[in-house]
Amino acid sequence: MSGIVFFKTKKLEELKEYYLKKVECKMWMDQGDCCILQNGNFLFGFCTRENVETQGMITFYYNEKGEVDRFYEKFRDTADEKPRDNPKYPIYHFFSKDPEGRIVEFQYFYNL
Repeated sequence: MSGIVFFKTKKLEELKEYYLKKVECKMWMDQGDCCILQNGNFLFGFCTRENVETQGMITFYYNEKGEVDRFYEKFRDTADEKPRDNPKYPIYHFFSKDPEGRIVEFQYFYNL
């Protein structure tokens, strides 16, 4: 089964730049006022609309812990704090925000 998560936005071009260049996603489909991005097997999209949705969280996970550290260096200026262990789940992660204020998480699962 496949799926796509869509978000409403007023900053489509800025989000494209952010997710394509900084988060290193790929453009899966550009429909003009909507775009669908891909990161591994994760598809998510943004559509220009009057009302913006910034609730929820977009999480990117990596197969190597060092990738979380690499992305932390790119997002150091917007990260909530340095990457850290969360023994409850067990993950290694940090949080940042995209240009529209959505929470973005970068994580590594210890048990994969």
